[in-house]
Amino acid sequence: MKNKVIAIVGRPNVGKSTLINRILGERKSIVDDMAGVTRDRIYFDAEWQDKPFIMIDTGGIITDDTESEFVQNIFTQAKIAIEEADLILFVVDAKSGLSPYDKDIANILRREKKKVILVANKVDSIDEITNISDFYELSLGEPQAVSALHGSGGVGDLLDLITEDIEKKSSYDDSEKIKVAIVGKPNAGKSSILNSILNENRAIVSDISGTTRDSINSEITYKDQEFVLIDTAGIRKKSKVSYGIEAFAVDRALRSIREADVAVVVIDAVENISDQDKKIMQTVEEAGVGVVVAFNKWDLIQNVQTHKYEKEVEQEIPFLSYAKKLFISAKTGKRLTSILDEAMVVAAERNKRISTGILNKVINESIELNPPASVKGKRLRIYYSTQVKAKPPTFALFVNNVDLIRDSYKKYLAKKLRENFGFFGTPIRIGFREKGEK
Repeated sequence: MKNKVIAIVGRPNVGKSTLINRILGERKSIVDDMAGVTRDRIYFDAEWQDKPFIMIDTGGIITDDTESEFVQNIFTQAKIAIEEADLILFVVDAKSGLSPYDKDIANILRREKKKVILVANKVDSIDEITNISDFYELSLGEPQAVSALHGSGGVGDLLDLITEDIEKKSSYDDSEKIKVAIVGKPNAGKSSILNSILNENRAIVSDISGTTRDSINSEITYKDQEFVLIDTAGIRKKSKVSYGIEAFAVDRALRSIREADVAVVVIDAVENISDQDKKIMQTVEEAGVGVVVAFNKWDLIQNVQTHKYEKEVEQEIPFLSYAKKLFISAKTGKRLTSILDEAMVVAAERNKRISTGILNKVINESIELNPPASVKGKRLRIYYSTQVKAKPPTFALFVNNVDLIRDSYKKYLAKKLRENFGFFGTPIRIGFREKGEK
């Protein structure tokens, strides 16, 4: 059953993102006192009293600036959200009062003929309740007074109202969905890839670095598999990230990596692999997330064989030799669906479990083939091995003395595990415990 979709719209700086954060109970949408912070439409899963629904945060609508490309893009994104929604929350600012923009937006919403709830935000005390009277002029029904910032003033009543026709869930499980974070430096083509896959302009695409400021979730079904695709802000070096909005957006991108099943690291094929590209891939590996490396703009590369390029890449980033490398073009659409094909493979590999009997057989054979070197006359003994978890595959090897472990032998065992069990595109973890240790 499709969840109810609720779009939040309004002019800039009326508190739309603050209201979403209040409803979600955490700071998920970027909030700042600079007008126009939210540029794209951003999707969130929400719940109230065991009733699930989807919220769409949108950029502030300005109706009198037809020259600005960004303003037009934001307006387009908001209109798409309105079309998708089952219910519109039209947020106005009770402190600053009725604005000409509010009237223009109200006219737009009436033409759409969708159900609209008028939300008068920033009613922070009972004395300010009279501030909402001007908004009756919009002819959109009784304004619902709330204080998104303080959580008082009727947020709970508003949630009761918007969820009154939603059935309670018994169990809401999206664990079968594969979460794919699309990450990389600014301007590598992440949003263009997302838009091409979705075949719609869900994320604003621009040649201005840093256009995507927040992580944007989109759901798609491909070959009967559900995906959540997450477009993230470009990750720049810390020294180049300004304090405030951009820093928060980069933090959100890094959190999206940690929460994903698979990260698609997008690299501009026209440029050489940079230290920042390597740092992003290292972040993915350390997060234990599956990885696909996508070299975008491959249509601009001439007379280069992909297999030779792959070898050069693996020399530069040997710790990701297990990752699948794709050569794609968001502009032409070349090999874009291979991203989803590989994401399915990598997600399955990341969730793979090996039986204890087979695992010990492979480890023992590996030891016989290449015994560990002695250290100061003492030799490492591996008594027993077991897989303790998946996502990523994690193994515990019980030994006589953990001080006898050498990184080179740990890498050797990891190599033998990959040779025998695959683990394509996923990090693996090997830990050592002394016998009797828990």
